[in-house]
Amino acid sequence: MPAHWNPWHPLSLDDPMSPVTNWKLAQLKNDPAACLDVLQSADAEMLDYLPLDDYTPVTGCPLSNVVRIRRSNVAFNAPFTVTCPLAVRWVMFESQQLQPLALGHFGTRVARIEHFGSFACRNIYHRASGRRSQHATASAFDIAAFRLDDGTEANVLRHWDDEDAPARAAFLRDVHDAACGYFGTVLGPDYNQPHANHFHVDTSGMGFCR
Repeated sequence: MPAHWNPWHPLSLDDPMSPVTNWKLAQLKNDPAACLDVLQSADAEMLDYLPLDDYTPVTGCPLSNVVRIRRSNVAFNAPFTVTCPLAVRWVMFESQQLQPLALGHFGTRVARIEHFGSFACRNIYHRASGRRSQHATASAFDIAAFRLDDGTEANVLRHWDDEDAPARAAFLRDVHDAACGYFGTVLGPDYNQPHANHFHVDTSGMGFCR
């Protein structure tokens, strides 16, 4: 039985996505030690990160099972803090989908990602009441643009529906669709106006993709 179909085989960052892989990823939410073990299998070029002790940066929004990501195979416009399970999903998505898609569309790799951050102690859509956003637990990450090795930029706001840049638009749509197989929720410009300028990915839900 292939490892990614074997529920008793430890999760590997190289495992292709399958229902069993998804199940293993879900188990990491309640097993911080196992999650860090998976991240520790990444080499330094794959991920530069720092495990963090549980803490409360803002009253009402305690963080647990989180890591600080400085860079991965790509550079980021700023370091960010996310839950360990989200970091694992990101590393798998980046190596298995994002970079192959960049090579397929442009013949070069993603070098840098512009993002709007991960942690924000707030309710959904900054409402005064209602349920907390996934950002309040650092379980979400907002991606604004991808910059390639050759300097090409695919910007969600500018290129999602840009008929004058069809290659960039196609790349963004393929990245969005591929992310849906790795994250519990993926939201983009077609979802609503607040997401017109970024992709939101988080670990909640079971494949909500808009």
